[in-house]
Amino acid sequence: MESKKKAFLLLAFGGAESLDSVEPFIKNVLKGRPVTPELVEKTRERYKLIGGKSPLLDITRNQAAAIKALIEKEGLDYKPYVGMRYWNPFIKDTLCQMKADGIEEAVAIIMAPFASRVATGGYITDAENALNELNKTLKVEFVPSWHLKPLFLEAVVDNLKKELAYFQRPEDALVIFSNHSLPWVALEGDAYEMLVNQTVTEVVKRTGKIDYKVAYQSKGQGPREWLGPSTEEVIQNAGKAGKKGVIVVPLGFVADHIETLYDIDILFKGIAESSGLVFRRSASLNTSPKLMELFAGLIMKHGEKRQ
Repeated sequence: MESKKKAFLLLAFGGAESLDSVEPFIKNVLKGRPVTPELVEKTRERYKLIGGKSPLLDITRNQAAAIKALIEKEGLDYKPYVGMRYWNPFIKDTLCQMKADGIEEAVAIIMAPFASRVATGGYITDAENALNELNKTLKVEFVPSWHLKPLFLEAVVDNLKKELAYFQRPEDALVIFSNHSLPWVALEGDAYEMLVNQTVTEVVKRTGKIDYKVAYQSKGQGPREWLGPSTEEVIQNAGKAGKKGVIVVPLGFVADHIETLYDIDILFKGIAESSGLVFRRSASLNTSPKLMELFAGLIMKHGEKRQ
């Protein structure tokens, strides 16, 4: 019997691919909420400072290529696809392409370690809506939360230890595990904050004695209360507490995009240095071999159990 055509699908947030696409990208993210000229201009300036475009799509495609190569080494054939929630290639368009290519079964990974209804839940909803429009002729299985997988934890620890070596004593630095903030109203009954803390506990266990804080960044506009403390506030307090420097770990972000390249590398660095602190940040995982090995293993585990 002929085997079914299989694929894997990496789902990420998306980002503006040029300065001209900043405004329509923001409109997609805000979904009908007002987009002011001031917000567009401020965001365009940030994109200019990181090179005029988000590298997220290129990085996600590189991740897909690295994962495919690892799966091929095991003698398996999975076609790689990438779908973005708020910019091209949109999740719906990618799923349509998969159907056109004759794909019958796929394993999907949301490229964010911490599941939540308001954030990662949106990817699943978008995919399910698109699959319903395709009359469910394509079966897609989502990999569940991978925030405690040893290879993920080890990859984070490896990058953190490189930055700790910059300081004479680990206690000279405050390690700040930075994650995307979410509105409190959306977090009622949600495990998001608990998942973040679970990962931090395991990373610290593997790193050794460090002084650390969990923080949240990139909160939205408006009067709503957001999950904190903010990364900016924690950096400022580190100076007051007598630390010599800070190490920001982009824990909630798998790949570089504007929230690492601008928020962390420019904004937070400026706050730290103006507080008299040495600023370091551990590298984003991007195509980290351990992360790619983890994803390849998860795809094969979920894809082959259907056999």
